[in-house]
Amino acid sequence: MRKPRDYDADLKALADKARQLKARKQNQLGELVMATGADALGVEELAGALLNAAAADSPTREGWRKRGAAFFQREGHDAGRRARREPGGNAAGERGAEPAPGEAGAA
Repeated sequence: MRKPRDYDADLKALADKARQLKARKQNQLGELVMATGADALGVEELAGALLNAAAADSPTREGWRKRGAAFFQREGHDAGRRARREPGGNAAGERGAEPAPGEAGAA
């Protein structure tokens, strides 16, 4: 005789898997925000930018997709590079347009 299938256990396993996937997606989204430097934006600014992106037309979104693909090709998932990022978006050790306080030329 066949053993009856435990549907409750199957549903619980699927719910657990769904929770894990959702948590992983949120974590990856947070990593993406930090990798792009968008964590320097205010919450309202970031929300406004995302709302505009969601309402954009197809050609605009295709351009953004290509730019995003180029970003990931350039970055290459280098965790060390992301860890050294400064809040201003420049990697540590790089010189931006604005010198740091205390350096020559700082206002």
